[in-house]
Order: sequence, then structure tokens, then C-alpha cells
Amino acid sequence: MNLSILEKFKLYTIPLLHPKALRMFLFGFTAGLPLLLIFSTLSVWLLKSGVERSTITLFSWVGFAYSFKFIWTPLVDNIKLPFIHKLGHRRSWLLLSQLMIIASLIFISFTDPKITLIYTVIGAVCIAFSSATQDITVDAFRIESAPKKLQGALSSMYLAGYRIAMIVSGAGSLWIASFLGADTYNQHVWQTVYQIMSLFMLSGIITIFFTEEPKIKRNITKNNNEKIRFFISFLFGLSGFILFHIYFKNIFANKEPIIIFFNEFLKIISCLTTFAVIIFILIKINFINSQAAKNAYAKPILEFTNRYGSSAIAILLLIALYRISDVVLGVMANIFYLEKGFSVSQIATYSKFFGTIATIIGGIIGGLFAVNVGTIRSLFIGALLSLIGNLLFSWLAISQANTNILAFVITIDNIASGFAGATFVVYLSSLTSIKFTATQYALFSSIMLFIPKLIAGYSGTISTFFGYPLFFIFTASLGIPVLLLIILVGKITKIRSRF
Repeated sequence: MNLSILEKFKLYTIPLLHPKALRMFLFGFTAGLPLLLIFSTLSVWLLKSGVERSTITLFSWVGFAYSFKFIWTPLVDNIKLPFIHKLGHRRSWLLLSQLMIIASLIFISFTDPKITLIYTVIGAVCIAFSSATQDITVDAFRIESAPKKLQGALSSMYLAGYRIAMIVSGAGSLWIASFLGADTYNQHVWQTVYQIMSLFMLSGIITIFFTEEPKIKRNITKNNNEKIRFFISFLFGLSGFILFHIYFKNIFANKEPIIIFFNEFLKIISCLTTFAVIIFILIKINFINSQAAKNAYAKPILEFTNRYGSSAIAILLLIALYRISDVVLGVMANIFYLEKGFSVSQIATYSKFFGTIATIIGGIIGGLFAVNVGTIRSLFIGALLSLIGNLLFSWLAISQANTNILAFVITIDNIASGFAGATFVVYLSSLTSIKFTATQYALFSSIMLFIPKLIAGYSGTISTFFGYPLFFIFTASLGIPVLLLIILVGKITKIRSRF
């Protein structure tokens, strides 16, 4: 049956106006607000306070909270919160996580990286942990609260809210900082910025009280001691990781970029080894019950591998690499803009305001494409557009500091990023079993971020060694294996698509 353009428009857009989609827009806003405050905006604050480029990019490792969130997902899935559990399981966890974000934003606002950088690190980690906990709950809430036919609309509206929050926390925070005098360093400027941002989180708390709990039957286990112990063990391991990283002495004293990179590589391998050794010791002394840990963490993985069989490895590899180009480039973006000669207000206007609007447009198009054109085909288009966007940054790097070129490059790159992001959310949702909603989705999104964040932590060192033009070509080249993987996954999986 041939439909008119108007009929097609109504068919594609009416789901976006569904009440559940509109509420998901508001939850997307609260999910997106903290992100730039611990990455993009924080990088400007740190650079203005005099922190070195290589140290600033290492702050991207705060994002490992998002990569390891599957560790405490079973706690979010199984523990009934005292006092507020009458709100419902998902809503009570949403409320707790949002209150934690507000408290963490206020804490970091009182720190000064110029004097006590460690307290700024602690504040950023607390924001990331609280935000990752909120993401676990919101993702599960979205999947559980609507049938598959509405998931595309919910994903698109979630990402639209997410991106608008990024305008507020990205452009908004930098505009406020610029207005208050951020061009010369003043800690009170950033204190005001972060405290204002914490007020915007109240929108999510209000939304909770006008939202219904998903009608999903839960078998909440009363004995969660083993899950709590496993989480405590993770904190022990993480503490060992951090302490080893702080006190690790470089093996080679040479200050050449390639030697610095090699030292950092040895450092991260040693830190990961420390983490693994601590967990191994805790298992050996029976602080962790290995069988209980397997039940909590292995069952969701086994369900996925049994469902997809030999295709599971290719799918997991695609998940691990799909956003690598965007993440590695994104960590350096604000530092690049500032060193290129653009002002804080120009970055706020072109990158965080117009760029985020472009991302929202790309996200809406990507969500509709995934539902109506096919997920695999949309994944391929998104990955290809992201690669092209990265290449455009190398052009910007060799050009004069021209705002017209800046606006063009940012617009194309952000449309590509929004398209790829929305498509990927739909794809991850399609992989998730309703039996293990939160754990599986958290695991997928954790895999998605781990390798990109690991490499992104060294992007400052890599860009120093290669220079910006070659660095951006390098980030674009990371997308080539992704295109090949999408073709492979499209052939070997049984996911219904029109590739």
C-alpha cells in the first residue's frame, strides 16, 4: 500500500508523542546532564586551572564507572531500598541515584583542581558512579515499560532529552562560566556553574512522581549478602587500581612522547593486574562466593551466548568497537578547540549548543531509520558517517581558526554521532532478554565503553606524538574495522533487518 508523505510522517512521528516516550524524554534529560560535567566542561575547568593536557585526558577514565556498572547491576536489580521502596523498584532506585548525583555535583563544586586535584577526582568519580547507577535503572525502565514496537520512539525521545541536557550542561555551563569571567581562572566561577547544574536534576525527581512503575513481576531475593560482598570486592580492587596508578614510577625517564606512551601502557597493564590479583585473593579467602558470583553475573551472559551461539563473539566485538572513533576524539575536542584559539563562549555556542542540536536531529533520524529501514543497515550508515566526521576534524586542524569551518565540521560530526548513537541504542535493546534486562543492557553498554575509554585516556599523549591532523585521521581509521564487523554481523546473525 502506497502512503502519502503526510501519512508516512504521521506513522513515524505519532509514537514520539506517546506519554511513555515523553516521560522517557525527561529521564533522558537527567541521564545526559552529568555526562559533560565530568568530561567536556570539566576539561575546560581543568585546563583553565593549569592542569596538563595528558592529565586532563586521563580524567576520561572516570568513565570506567560506566564500563564497570554491570558489577553492581545485580544489586540494583535485586535489592529493595528501605523507606522509598513503596515507589516501586525502578522508581525508588531512580530517586536514590538522582539524589546521589545532586550531592556529588555540590561536592565537586567546592573543590579546586589548582590546589587539591585529588578532591576534584573524587567528586568526578562520585558523579560518574551515581550517573552510571541512574543509567542502569533508566535503561531497564525504558525496556520494561513499553513493547518492542515503541522502543524506537522511546529510544529517540530518550536521546533527544539526553542531548538537550548536554546543551544545558555543555553550552549552558560554559556560557555561565564565560559570563562570570572564565577566561581568567576563578574557582568561584566553576563553583557557581556546578551548583546551578545540580538544580536542573530536580526535573528528574519531579518526573518520578508522575511516572508509573513498569508492570513486571520480580523475584526479589532476600539474601543479597553475596552480591554486596562482590561489590565491596570490586571497590577494593578499584582502590588498588587507583593507588597503583598514582604511585607507579615510570620505568624510563625519557620524556619523548613514544616513551611516555610506553610507560603509560605498562602502568595500565600493571593496574589491571593489581585489580585482578586483589579479586583473586578475595575469592581464595572465601570473602567472595564464586558460585554465587557466577549465578549473579554468569547467567545473563550464558543466556545471551546460548541465544546467539557462534554469532555472540562477533556481536560482542561490534558492541566493544562501535563508538570507538567518537569516544577517542571526544575526549580531545575541547582541548583542541582551546589550543586552536577558540574562546570559551565560541565553544559553548558552536560545539555545545548548535552541535548538540545537530546531535538531536541526527538521533531522531537514526531512531526512525533503525525502526523503519533496518537496524544493521542503520548501524552501517552511522559508522560511515562517524568516520567521515572524524576526517573533517583533520581538515579543521590544518585550517585557520575560522568559526564557519568550525560550525560546518561540528554540525556534520554531531549529526553523524546522533544518528549512530540512536541506532546503537535500538540495536542493544533488541539484543536484551526481558529476564535479565538491567544486567544484560548494563553489560552491553559497559563493553561498549571499556576499550574506547581505555584508549581515550591516552589521547593526550597520542595527539602530542602525532599532532592533531594525524590524530584525527587515526581516530577515523578506528572506524574501518567497525564497518567490516557490521557487514559480518549482518550476514551471520538472525536479527531481522533489511540490510
